[in-house]
Amino acid sequence: MISLEGIVLAQEKMRGIVHETPLDYSKTLSDLSGNEVYLKLENLQKTGSFKVRGSYNKMMNLNQDELQNGVVAASAGNHAQGVAYSSKMLGIPCTIVMPKGAPIGKIQATKRYGAKVELYGSGVDEALVYAKKIQEETGAAFVHPFDDSSVIEGQGTIGLEILRQLPDMDAVICPVGGGGLIAGVAYAVKKMKPSIQVYGVEALACSSMRSSLKERKPVMVEAMPTMADGIAVKKPGDLTFQLVQEYVDDIFCVDEMEIARTMLMVLERNKLLVEGSGACALAALLYRKVPFKDKKVVTVLSGGNVDVSFISRIIERGMVEAGRYAYFSIVLMDKPGQLEKVLEIIAELQANVMQISLHHIGEHIFPGSAELKLTIETRDSDHIQEVFQALNGKGYHVLNKISLP
Repeated sequence: MISLEGIVLAQEKMRGIVHETPLDYSKTLSDLSGNEVYLKLENLQKTGSFKVRGSYNKMMNLNQDELQNGVVAASAGNHAQGVAYSSKMLGIPCTIVMPKGAPIGKIQATKRYGAKVELYGSGVDEALVYAKKIQEETGAAFVHPFDDSSVIEGQGTIGLEILRQLPDMDAVICPVGGGGLIAGVAYAVKKMKPSIQVYGVEALACSSMRSSLKERKPVMVEAMPTMADGIAVKKPGDLTFQLVQEYVDDIFCVDEMEIARTMLMVLERNKLLVEGSGACALAALLYRKVPFKDKKVVTVLSGGNVDVSFISRIIERGMVEAGRYAYFSIVLMDKPGQLEKVLEIIAELQANVMQISLHHIGEHIFPGSAELKLTIETRDSDHIQEVFQALNGKGYHVLNKISLP
């Protein structure tokens, strides 16, 4: 089991190797949630995630005999980069097993830290099995992503930092995957100040810890695809489960829409790039999943490693979810000046045309007509409906609407 002394010692070991990340107060998010909201910016950590804390502490606790054959780990990305970075700092050979569907940016970043990367399986759980096989064959030391006392103590240093930065906080909210982060933070916080509430948040698509708590033992769950891939762990660890069961007050879930909207909000309002798993804790607060108000709350933004290609999709999806984009089509008479009339209606309502295309062949298109497909940027869902009503009022039938409130 872990100890508070072990967490304090971990903090000393990693001084100068990892950042003490800022704790940032957000008035905007405070007003939206009804609480005083502070963001623990682990998305600004070395390698872009909190994971470097646990991996470095684990390797610092290995002896030379254990390290002589290097280390091996399995991860969807953030733990991979944490282990690779720590290995580079300590001059240790490193092999990382990543799922075949791991984000390309995370694979490339892991390789840049000098690790050998092998792709195996459809998820972290399958990658873990293969990594343990490599360990048996090579004699390398295995660095577990969450179910290890040294790893948990390393993650617990976040709890010590938060307590120093905001000693009068009422609660802290952490994302939950395998449970290493919340186990370490909860243990540190509760040992130092038991009155502080600790809550965890999972993606609804893979709520293994919440399911395990209900069953009173670690259980395997069926997982759906989620943008919070960093916490999509189908079964929590035995050690992390025990610690969560004892020190965490409750676990909540957020869905994909809530995650996407939160990622976009933090990017737009706070100028912070946060990955899906990193946004979950804040999403639970903004969407009133946690049971309090008028409290000083710290939410841990656990990582900021987002594929460049994925950022645009998240922004687009978040904009649609928030009623900021609308996609639709209308049928026009195929005559000069018809397009101009439609655009005038949209311009008068101060909506911005982002994309436009005209088609003469299709399901709704008859001879002498054309289908106009448009993407417009709007203020909110009410503004979208205002545009649709204006077009319908002028005799244009709006088809194929894609605009979610």
